[in-house]
Order: sequence, then C-alpha cells, then structure tokens
Amino acid sequence: MSDPLELCTSREMETVRDLVAKVAGTNVTVLLRGESGVGKEIVARAIHHASPRAQKPLLKVNCAALPGDLLESELFGHNKGAFTGAYREKPGKFEVAHGGTLLLDEIGEIPLRLQAKLLHILQDGEFARVGGERIIQTDVRVIAATNRDLEASIRTGQFREDLYYRLNVIEIRIPPLRQRREELPALIGHFMERARREYGHTVDIPPATLRALMDYAWPGNVRELENALKRMVVLGNAQQIPPEIAASLGRNPAGSASLTATGTTAGPSATVGLKDIARTAARDAERAVISEVLDRVHWNRVKAARVLQISYKALLYKIADCGLARPAAASDLLEVPAAVAT
Repeated sequence: MSDPLELCTSREMETVRDLVAKVAGTNVTVLLRGESGVGKEIVARAIHHASPRAQKPLLKVNCAALPGDLLESELFGHNKGAFTGAYREKPGKFEVAHGGTLLLDEIGEIPLRLQAKLLHILQDGEFARVGGERIIQTDVRVIAATNRDLEASIRTGQFREDLYYRLNVIEIRIPPLRQRREELPALIGHFMERARREYGHTVDIPPATLRALMDYAWPGNVRELENALKRMVVLGNAQQIPPEIAASLGRNPAGSASLTATGTTAGPSATVGLKDIARTAARDAERAVISEVLDRVHWNRVKAARVLQISYKALLYKIADCGLARPAAASDLLEVPAAVAT
C-alpha cells in the first residue's frame, strides 16, 4: 500500500518532501510544525524509514497525554521503589529506542521541569532513570512535533528558549489540507482502501458525496478525513454525506431527512438541526478519545477503562457503538473486568 506522503503531490508539499529527503540520512533533530491532524506523524515516519535507523525502533510519546510524573517515567524510565506503585524496574522510551528514532508529539505541552532534563539528554546523550543514579548512554534521533506557537510560549515563560533552539535544528512546516485540495482524490482512495483491508467492507462513494468531500475545508485535516472515510466503510454507507460536512457546506446529508425546529420531517432542502450537529460532534470527539486511549494501551480494554474512568462494560458498549475494531497487530493482553472500577 502507498505511503501517504507519496500521495501528497501538491506544490505546497514539495518543500516538505525535499526536506525529508535531505534530513533523513542525518542525525539532526527535526521540529515538525502544523495544525492538529495535518500529518506530522506521517512525515516523522517517512524520515525514519528513509534513514539509516530504519531497522531500529520508531517510538512515539504524546507529551500532552500524560501528567508530568508519568511522562518523566515514560521518557526516562524508573527504578523499582522510585515512587509509590513502582513495583519493578522499567526502561523508558529513550532507552528502548536506542539506535532508533523517538517522536515527541505535542512537545509544547511538556512541563518546564522536564524540559531541562530533555535538554540535557539532547546535548549529552545520557540520562538517569527516575529514582536511579546510574548514567545511561543512549543514541536516539529525536523528532519533535507541535501545533503550538512555541515562540509565544517562550515569551510567556512556558517553554525554554535553549530547548527550542536545540529542537529546531531543522524545521518542517506542514500546510493544512485545505491548502492542498488537489491531493484529496488520492488520499480518499488510499484511506478507503486501508479501511477496506482493515474492516473487510467495500463501499462506493457516489458523485454527490465525493463533491461534498472535495468542497469541505477539513479543519481536522488528514486525521479528520481518514476518520470520516473509516466511518463510511464501517457503517457500509457512503450515500449519506457526514452531518458535520453537510452542515459546513449548508447541505442536507444525501438521501436523508432532518427534523425542523417544529419537530416535523423536512425535505431534502432542509438544513441540519443544531442538536444533530452537536450530537455528531460529541460522538466524533468521544470516538477519537477512546481510539487514542486504546492505541496507547495496546487495546488492553481494562487499562483503557481505568484511564477513561468508565466501567469495563460501558467501554465495550462504546467500542461497538463507535465502530472501533482491534488492529490486527494489537496483542491479546489478559483482561480482568472485575478489576475495573465503575
């Protein structure tokens, strides 16, 4: 299957592809910048796979997903007894990714106290685990990604200027999808084929729906596009224009009726009700959060239920309701539903 970056053939992405080709063979730190969902991880993977480190691990840490103490342990590891609950020794991502690449996503969210430790490891290639004194040497190429204005964060004292310059050796800015609409047909075909392989369903997109997909601004960028197409494949229905897209374009979802403010059924020219739009947006947000947590815990649903602070049964219902499916690569971890707090 094609690499999504190879499908990004617009003039706006030429600079991105050229920079990827130039930096891939080096060890310099790269800072990826762009809106949320724009494809920063895709670019990071392209850099790694084109580098001499391609046979070594590429690991990702979302710096916004964990509180400071857990993030420190995730990055640098900890020794047994380092803190309450540290029942065993745990290597961190900088240790596990030795020889490979570490993607630090949402780098602008990393707490100030950890920024100094990150700066030290970028400068000297060494660190100590939480609760440990032994110095560990590591050879890791760091790629950082952010959608934040780091310069503004520096001015407000939320981000270290010295760390910024250490990360920003090579900066790659990825333009939003609305600025490269000519890529949409290829990306739509790519994600539809990926979803077909993953879920075993094939759906055809009718011309009216395709026109809506082409006209939509995609504020959530490539991630929103992929999720919208995945939803079509999972539900086996590409006839209906997704409500959030229809609302943005001032259209009614194809082949469906909506309720007017008085509660009566309206015809094809009626607008989408605000409550329907809000429900759809809330469900999409919930689906995205659940999917991210499941991926983070490798689809251990007991752990996911704990993180989401819902019961195990409620999580199973939401997984089915959202049309989420366990990836083929996810490991079958032992799950003990009784251990999950309601």
